[in-house]
Amino acid sequence: MYPTDLTDSQWNIIKELIPPAKPGGRPRTLNMRMVINAILYVVVGGIKWRMLPREYPKWKSVYHYFRIWRDSGDWQRIHDTLRTQVRQRDGRHKHPTAGCLDSQSVKTTEIRGIRGYDSGKRVKGRKRHVLVDTLGLLLVVVVSTASGSRWRAIGLRAPEWGMQKAASNLGGWSLSRSIDGMGSFAFEIYLASGLAP
Repeated sequence: MYPTDLTDSQWNIIKELIPPAKPGGRPRTLNMRMVINAILYVVVGGIKWRMLPREYPKWKSVYHYFRIWRDSGDWQRIHDTLRTQVRQRDGRHKHPTAGCLDSQSVKTTEIRGIRGYDSGKRVKGRKRHVLVDTLGLLLVVVVSTASGSRWRAIGLRAPEWGMQKAASNLGGWSLSRSIDGMGSFAFEIYLASGLAP
């Protein structure tokens, strides 16, 4: 129907990862493939839930599943399972041992929420921090104030990821962390020439 919809082969990979209906309640009547397609339409297209086309289930039902799966950790589980499958298919260990961290300051509107001022970039807003493995597969995304440092931002995820206390040597700009269940990471920070840390 839409470019964001799952193909048959993609659906065959993901359908077993979809959480089953909870016992004791009403039987599930929605087509879960259509629910996933609707979620992808909203997330990839960046539209409002209420603007979901009529071909999909009602927006409130779609949002309900999105919210439940987000809060229960099912989205994270699905993502981690798929990342593991891709890594193993590529002949890599399921747990990455190296990664790349980057951050970007972006301007924000006057809508409520966290924001700060990044004096280096002269941007008032938020900073998004992204950690990917060597295949470019997403490991962590954190949003902080634009004035926040990338190290503090990663620390915001510490309880969920079970990170041990970081050992850092800021003079040499190296940082090593161990992420429980994912192996050991060693970060080496490379700055563009002429930029101060």
